[in-house]
Amino acid sequence: MSEAEKKFLTVTGLTKSFGSGETKQDVLKGIDFSVGKGEFCVLLGPSGSGKSTLLNILGGIDSADGGEITINGDTLSTMNEKGLTQYRRKHLGYVFQMYNLIPNLNVKENIETGAYLSDKPLDIDELLKTLGLFDHRYKLPNQLSGGQQQRVSIGRAIVKNPDILLCDEPTGALDYTTSKEILQLIEEVNRKYGNTVIMVTHNEAIRLMADHVIKLRDGKIRHDDRNAEKLTAAELEW
Repeated sequence: MSEAEKKFLTVTGLTKSFGSGETKQDVLKGIDFSVGKGEFCVLLGPSGSGKSTLLNILGGIDSADGGEITINGDTLSTMNEKGLTQYRRKHLGYVFQMYNLIPNLNVKENIETGAYLSDKPLDIDELLKTLGLFDHRYKLPNQLSGGQQQRVSIGRAIVKNPDILLCDEPTGALDYTTSKEILQLIEEVNRKYGNTVIMVTHNEAIRLMADHVIKLRDGKIRHDDRNAEKLTAAELEW
């Protein structure tokens, strides 16, 4: 990996607070790290550590008070609202704990809504097979299990072929077996398509399948480590 690829995503001096005066709460207190192209990076920490706020800022959903984020040479703070919207559409995919599927569209149509946002979408039928959804492609969301709905959500995000896939507690609403299936799917997507994955979780076990683990507590990075050897998602236990 070249030096540029090692610093595909760079965060420098990031700060964020909410409220003002006596109610002001500093949520991010000077965050610095970089993520390599194609890495699977886990943001780990307890509730209130700042990890979801950090993910929202990385995704352009929220803005920082200070610091810089550079992705593939582009600095987010220099973009106007139109430029930021275009950047989100073309380069970022989002997977949330709640699936947010369109109820009157079938599986394939829900995924196609993501394809419309890209100039270089993946082949939808091939993606459906990777997701294990090809035989369910004409079903509506209410005909699917929770795990299948999350697969559709991942498909909608990844069909754009985004540079970065942002995952906010994607297994948080799922049972143990289904959670492992979803983690195996994200692992496969990362391997097959080479997207950089940044996943927020409070589940300590998930760190073992990541290339890069960033632990946050009270708005600061407490550990920034890379795994010399990873477990597969199938090998995880918790």
